[in-house]
Amino acid sequence: MRLAERALAISASPTLAIDAQAKKMAKEGIKVISFGVGEPDFDTPQNIKDAAELALRQGKTKYTPVAGIDELKAAIVNKLKRDNGLDYDPADIVVSSGAKHSLFNVAQVLVNPGDEVILPSPYWVSYEEIIKMAGGIPQIVNTREENDFRLTPAELEAAITPRTRAIILNSPSNPTGSVYTRDALEGLGKVIEKHDIAVVTDEIYEKLIYDGMDHVSLGSLSPALKEKTVLVNGLSKSYSMTGWRIGYIAAPTRIAKAVADFQSHSASNANTFSQWASVEALNGDQGPMIEMVKEFVKRRDYIYERFVAIPGISCRKPNGAFYLFPNVSFSFGKRHGSDLIQDSTDLAAALLKKAEIAVVPGSAFGVSDFIRLSYATSMENIREGLDRFEKFWNELD
Repeated sequence: MRLAERALAISASPTLAIDAQAKKMAKEGIKVISFGVGEPDFDTPQNIKDAAELALRQGKTKYTPVAGIDELKAAIVNKLKRDNGLDYDPADIVVSSGAKHSLFNVAQVLVNPGDEVILPSPYWVSYEEIIKMAGGIPQIVNTREENDFRLTPAELEAAITPRTRAIILNSPSNPTGSVYTRDALEGLGKVIEKHDIAVVTDEIYEKLIYDGMDHVSLGSLSPALKEKTVLVNGLSKSYSMTGWRIGYIAAPTRIAKAVADFQSHSASNANTFSQWASVEALNGDQGPMIEMVKEFVKRRDYIYERFVAIPGISCRKPNGAFYLFPNVSFSFGKRHGSDLIQDSTDLAAALLKKAEIAVVPGSAFGVSDFIRLSYATSMENIREGLDRFEKFWNELD
């Protein structure tokens, strides 16, 4: 049976592939320390689980409106006003089955075959595939380590062509943990306002931000930018609700309606009792989330200090998310026993085989000189994993 060309063009998620291999080794009795998948290791807060249980007991298990229940859309509208300084109407909100689903929907309604979408590199692994599945052409723009991997106005201006349809901005960033400051976004905003392009802002890590930095939504900077912006967010990372699958967009009404219409013929509504749980997440006690962020700061500080002390490694201190993105190009051309390390993919494979550590090669994110480590795991695992990494690194020759 023949497969469609679009299916043949899709690459599997490297992060999930590595996680699968690590879990396979674990089933074989091997203690693998995984720094792979970006998923908080904290349980979903009890008040959120209680809200889902109540919804189930009350029989809230049927279809909902495609774009989400009114109560959740109202909670999202209030959250955007309270946290982001953004005014939206419920008609501007569409709830989907996770932020990834939201991004897919947005690409399908914004991008025509042959349209270019600017994608700053390093980038989250699925962006490129989502663009391609819509028939678009990813226009990769390499950012610089010395600039905290932030796209500059000059780099953006140089990348825009008559075929440019949109740009994707992710702050805080997966994989780098970089955060766009207000000044940096204002510089990009001046360029964007001059051109007929849309901006998709992935803000899924907005609550996971450190060092007194503020999260700034691009659309809050001016009415003109708000009209060009499709904001994507969700509950997965901030509330440790990855398996609940709730994401959402906030966009001009015309775009939101198109997304809802598209979703009506694909997934219909997001999980019903997860929607009710999300109302509680947004409106209820924020204490557990605050405590989770405090723990991430401790882990971030520890893993960062350990890495910058390793000879041959350079690393920026991440201000958000829960990832470290060290430059490991010093290892290229070296050997670990019989294994030759030529790039980050070789290094990740050797670390899994020899040190029983799972990391994600930078090549998955569009760059090869780096690896990504998630510190969304226990401090005990982080310590043991870094001990193994240092031993492996010191054995290179």
